[in-house]
Amino acid sequence: MRSLAFTLVELLIVVVILGILSTVVVPQFSDARADTQLSSLTTDLKIIRAQIELYKLEHNNNYPTFSEFRRQMKRRTDIDGNIGPDFGPYLLSIPENPYNNMKLIKVILNGTSGWYYNETTGDFRANDGAHDTL
Repeated sequence: MRSLAFTLVELLIVVVILGILSTVVVPQFSDARADTQLSSLTTDLKIIRAQIELYKLEHNNNYPTFSEFRRQMKRRTDIDGNIGPDFGPYLLSIPENPYNNMKLIKVILNGTSGWYYNETTGDFRANDGAHDTL
């Protein structure tokens, strides 16, 4: 009578094949995640920077102030940047930085927030140490 169980050799061959497949497939998924994060960050920066420049054009060559950045970008404003009916909104929300999942905006590049903003130059960057030069 013949046994219906697998032999040890057959099981070892299956384990070796699965190991080889995992060493090939897993790095590809890791690269895809990093590519997606970089693409998301780049897109967010392009959109936000374009909206900051549009704000500047519509507000007498003045960038949004740091203290009122969220309000000035997310609400309608007048020519002076106060709540009013004339311009905006420029953004629906401030996106999370895809590398550190933070929305906080700071004036210092120190990696403890999602974003960096300089109201004098209009410079808006990722504030995560690795991508703050984009």
